[in-house]
Amino acid sequence: MKSLYSRFLSASPGRLHFAAHSHHPWPDVTRDAQIEAWDDAARLADHKWGRVFSEVMKEAQGHVASILDLPAPEQIAFAPNTHEFVLRLLSCFPPGKRLKVVTTDSEFMSFSRQMARLAEDDLVDLVRVPAEPFATFAMRFIEAASAKDNDLVFMSQVFFNSGFVVKDLDAIVAAAPAETVVVIDGYHGFFAIPTNLRSIADRAFFTAGGYKYAQSGEGVCFLSVPRGFDRRPLNTGWFAGFGALEGGDFSKVGFSNDGFRFMGATFDPVGLYRFNAVARLLKTNGLTIAAIDDHVKDLQGRFVEGLAGKSGAALSPKDLIAPPDGVSGLGHFLTFRRDDAGAIEERLAANNVIVDHRGDRLRFGFGLYQDAADVDALLTHL
Repeated sequence: MKSLYSRFLSASPGRLHFAAHSHHPWPDVTRDAQIEAWDDAARLADHKWGRVFSEVMKEAQGHVASILDLPAPEQIAFAPNTHEFVLRLLSCFPPGKRLKVVTTDSEFMSFSRQMARLAEDDLVDLVRVPAEPFATFAMRFIEAASAKDNDLVFMSQVFFNSGFVVKDLDAIVAAAPAETVVVIDGYHGFFAIPTNLRSIADRAFFTAGGYKYAQSGEGVCFLSVPRGFDRRPLNTGWFAGFGALEGGDFSKVGFSNDGFRFMGATFDPVGLYRFNAVARLLKTNGLTIAAIDDHVKDLQGRFVEGLAGKSGAALSPKDLIAPPDGVSGLGHFLTFRRDDAGAIEERLAANNVIVDHRGDRLRFGFGLYQDAADVDALLTHL
């Protein structure tokens, strides 16, 4: 499938990009989609928003719903980033209420930094459940999530600092009290790990976006909203009132009864065009999420096996952070715990090999745009 990414790959010949978990290369069709958005703006001018809402966004909702097996595409809202959704969700609680928040010690900064800041001013009672040991994570998190005084339960589907995949979403969601807001950050699972949310779609929020495995770049994030959720966010934009405009009652701030309740205000819609182009591309080529996952798992297995056979390599399989079931229990990147993680990243970058690190965690990402020869070349560099 490398031919689908010819522009990204030819832009820097010789570069080995193993950071799909950070910034996934875009397939060629996204350039055409970007131009399409420009042409629509020129052709339709002020009326482009009619096409964006009635066609482009509706198509994007359909793709998200299909990929995650969500029963109601209209329950999907879009925003430029997931942090916007985090703030909007927090604003659903009564002003001044000190929130009891159950989360993990492995959430990405868009959530963990915000929680840390709120905790500094004693605005939240924060319970962080350690991700490790992985074998007991689900049991420990379920226990914490089931507390009757919980206001918010927030957890990643795939942890950004290890790649560990949480496979007990149904049980975790079911454990939370009925009045508790449950949110799953699926950014490292969407378009990577086969995911079926139908059984929990009307109980839990799910948020993700296009910057990583959906291959569509910045500015196209989404939130799946449970049907029947009727809280009124204090942090609201005028798009959230579209469904209430026809009623004509302006005595109070109205909200749509679907996912638009969590929409913000004017944004750049180009990311939606790119996302739709990627989703169409996969369908055209018969590429399911499961097939992509199989391809990545093959590459990861080759990489770990290759490391085991290279005694002089800078890394060893013993440095790999993995659950008891090994690579099969990980997302689309492998994480190695090394005190010199930053130094290894720098040395690889000097040889045009792109990886990344977070503290003592060195991450190698894999994707559809790579093949066995790329893995072998990476092993040679190591």
